[in-house]
Amino acid sequence: MPEAPLPLQARRRQRRGWRRPRGLLAWGALVAFFFVMNWWMFSRLQDPAARPHFRLRRHPPRAAAAHAANSSLTTLEEVAGAAKEKRPHKVMLTRLLALAAHALGEAETRPEPKDLWIEPINATMWRPCSDQRDWEASVTEEVTNGYIMISANGGINQQRVAICNAVTISRLLNATLVIPKFLYSNVWLDKSQFGDIYQEDYFINYLKSDIRIVKDLPVELQSLDLEAVGSLVNDTDVMKEAKPSLYVKKILPILLKNKVVHFIGFGNRLSFDPIPSELQRLRCRCNFHALRFVHKIQETGALLVERLHGPGPHSSSLEDNLLGQVAIKSVGNGNTSHASKYLAVHLRFEIDMVAYSLCYFGGGKDEEDELEAYRQIHFPALTEIKKTTKLPSAAFLRSEGKCPLAPEEAVLMLAAIGFKRSTNVYIAGAEIYGGRHRMAAISRLYPALVTKETLLSPSELEPFRNFSSQLAALDFIACAAADAFAMTDSGSQFSSLVQGYRMYYGGGDLPTIRPNKRRLASILVNNATIEWKEFETRVRKLIQQTKQVHERPVARSIFRHPRCPECMCRTEH
Repeated sequence: MPEAPLPLQARRRQRRGWRRPRGLLAWGALVAFFFVMNWWMFSRLQDPAARPHFRLRRHPPRAAAAHAANSSLTTLEEVAGAAKEKRPHKVMLTRLLALAAHALGEAETRPEPKDLWIEPINATMWRPCSDQRDWEASVTEEVTNGYIMISANGGINQQRVAICNAVTISRLLNATLVIPKFLYSNVWLDKSQFGDIYQEDYFINYLKSDIRIVKDLPVELQSLDLEAVGSLVNDTDVMKEAKPSLYVKKILPILLKNKVVHFIGFGNRLSFDPIPSELQRLRCRCNFHALRFVHKIQETGALLVERLHGPGPHSSSLEDNLLGQVAIKSVGNGNTSHASKYLAVHLRFEIDMVAYSLCYFGGGKDEEDELEAYRQIHFPALTEIKKTTKLPSAAFLRSEGKCPLAPEEAVLMLAAIGFKRSTNVYIAGAEIYGGRHRMAAISRLYPALVTKETLLSPSELEPFRNFSSQLAALDFIACAAADAFAMTDSGSQFSSLVQGYRMYYGGGDLPTIRPNKRRLASILVNNATIEWKEFETRVRKLIQQTKQVHERPVARSIFRHPRCPECMCRTEH
């Protein structure tokens, strides 16, 4: 049965509806598009699996930075073992990350902040001078009080500090130092010894006017039962940052009696103050001058620096120290165009650090269960303390700046202080907790992002596989030589040593970004309401304050703060 025609008034209303302004429909479509795009942005920040997978293979040095800048990388996928992940790790601060993405897009055509790649002007008032000596002769075999041996624990950074302290104690006690040994650790899983990382002969010869160093203990002492005669000294026997007087009082008598003392561990076992100025200078001299990486590490480190900076002359006293005589060769037609700038970032977000912090990173019950299971295995003492003691809440720890910065927090800091989206970024660090899911935000906002695993070919990396300390040495070179270096944990030994190297050799041209995590947490807590301009202003202010140049505070590490009369000399302007 055919439909009855519409009444006349109904037909008129229908025609008027068809004649409504098309602008209203267009406006509705625009609003819908806006919400769809925001949903897409948030979802992709949390789901990096949607991205095209890509691995930067070996490229000619000139092409490396450009290739990275035009590529979407699965950041740290190999390092983090993303294929082993059971569940995605949720990303925090998605609203601020979306604002940062928008701001970075707008900022690409604007000039960078003037102080982004430089230190304050008064940084040039300090120059390296710990290579200068006020004494001439070291001890000889005839007058030595005995031999000092050390077996250093920890990773390459803790071992380096132990070496410098052992050199200083040897001079203090008028003793001969045996080339240090490194303890094998179930954490680091690295069998490297001193000669696998540092040049033994260079170390011995450079310090020969300071102390006598030998490669082995004399034969007549090698059969001595050191534990039985009381010559083994553990960390429990010497307090942290002990004064020189303790060594004279407690260790020297053992040395004189048995002719040998063996320190087991020997991390931070020597104070920074009070200590005689010449001994302090010797400690600086050891760290900044006497420890040179072996040629294998220098050559591969030179490849990293070349592929990050591009070809062209860019030698410096810092690179001369790190790379020695290894030449960084240009390729192609010898064009000496300006080298590329790059930012190095040390991310301290491994699972052991995350678990031990007792902090929360937005992953819900799955995250809490996973970290608690890790604590029970690796930190049983902490698990027992939790059963009997009321510990600070995760929120309180974060407000006090006690939580490691997650990659998304680090990238918000970088975006706020003015690094453009096209900035070449080198990421140093071990396995990132959460793998590529956790790295999604930083690799999306800064697509020109590389690691040693993406810059070096498998064959170039092969000699270093299963040697975590040697891999860390490559990261050290890349971070120390960077045009700007950003740390995410001021307590990191690696970041501290890199910062000190940059201060010592940088001449005011190598800034280090050190966030005050407590103040940064007070800004990020407003992530649901704060606008980008306010966020940007507050973050820049706190970073500028940490970049101020000061002389080393009393009792602070000279490895991290070498601006002091014992390590550096003030210049007149």
